[in-house]
Amino acid sequence: MKHKNRFRDGEVVLLLETGTPVTIDRWSYEPNMKRYTYSIVEEPSTFLFEEELVPVE
Repeated sequence: MKHKNRFRDGEVVLLLETGTPVTIDRWSYEPNMKRYTYSIVEEPSTFLFEEELVPVE
């Protein structure tokens, strides 16, 4: 099954609000919300939605 999420495990991305670089620990799809969520290495107890992250360019 092919997923349509924008980011992969281990990828470095930026937080949209602060521009801080973070590393994706793992991602999952939440069917009830129809959204992808991401856990980050720097804050393991926090999850973020795909809309809160931007790729590093």
